[in-house]
Amino acid sequence: MAEPVDAWWRRRQWSRGVPVPYAVGEFRAEWASWPVLVRQYHPEWNAGVVLTQVPPAAEVLLTWECDVGHVFVATPAEQRSRPGRERRRSVWCPECAVLAQPQRWPVLPEDWPVGVPVPQRAVRSAGRQTLPAAPARGAGRGRSTRAAARSATAAPGTATPRGTAAPRGAAAPRTSAARTTAPRTICPKTPKLPSGESFVSRCAPAPASAVEAELRAALRERLDVTFDHTAIRLDRPFHEHLEVWPDIVLPELRVAIEYDSTGRHGLEHVGSREESDRRKDRATRAVGWEVVRIRTGRLPALGPWDLQVSGVSGRTVDRLVDVLREIRGPLFVDAYRR
Repeated sequence: MAEPVDAWWRRRQWSRGVPVPYAVGEFRAEWASWPVLVRQYHPEWNAGVVLTQVPPAAEVLLTWECDVGHVFVATPAEQRSRPGRERRRSVWCPECAVLAQPQRWPVLPEDWPVGVPVPQRAVRSAGRQTLPAAPARGAGRGRSTRAAARSATAAPGTATPRGTAAPRGAAAPRTSAARTTAPRTICPKTPKLPSGESFVSRCAPAPASAVEAELRAALRERLDVTFDHTAIRLDRPFHEHLEVWPDIVLPELRVAIEYDSTGRHGLEHVGSREESDRRKDRATRAVGWEVVRIRTGRLPALGPWDLQVSGVSGRTVDRLVDVLREIRGPLFVDAYRR
């Protein structure tokens, strides 16, 4: 059971028999991948205990402050699992997460009087106003939600005239149909190529980082290989696609290069996104390719060939070329060197 930080610290002092059970910086490597949590933690609010003295798996209640200024209490495990797949900064704070949830218009009852105007906005008990909801799935742009629900409950091949009442004794139709899970579909734009072939994909996103362009240009100066391909054909789906989109594809060497950083808000490539990166690497290696990740922002290495660097420089590119020589052999890689 989680306990306050001062009680937890005294208990660890007693169990270990020392005044400082955990030295400052003992868990620095474990917290290095979570820069947002490092920024939100304040030792003066946690009995003077530094974050690097707290094990990530400790059942202790710590006080945090988000970037907006909300102060809340959570355990290290709760904070480390809070980002999920979201990209918003508010997911690091439970109060901001509540404020970021989409709001809906109120559902009007069927017997709403015609002479009473429809409320333009509904105010919740907390005082925050709601936002209009999107049209019902399958309903037209000019079609109301109530009409869509009425047509959804009608039997196939039958029409329900406006103003016609249901027979007496018949069960009232449900105004909201049960939401069904859409079947998983695979993107049909992937060309029919053998597994492991690289190509120019129509679905590949545009480069989102200027560092990737600099890294590609630096490699182009050192290696005479193809840099136009953007995807690799897989033998099993990965996020509804039979292809993956590495940052840099080297078809001649069959090596995919990824540039990873924690991003502007410290949410990239951590938590569940790290697991997605591992799945992507496994799918790429399964078709005969190797993956080299350049990890910055103190992100831990995921594979045997990953490079942990502070930034992309000429020395980083030289180290990357040396890793390529180790993977495919110096004679093979040197044949493509400029």
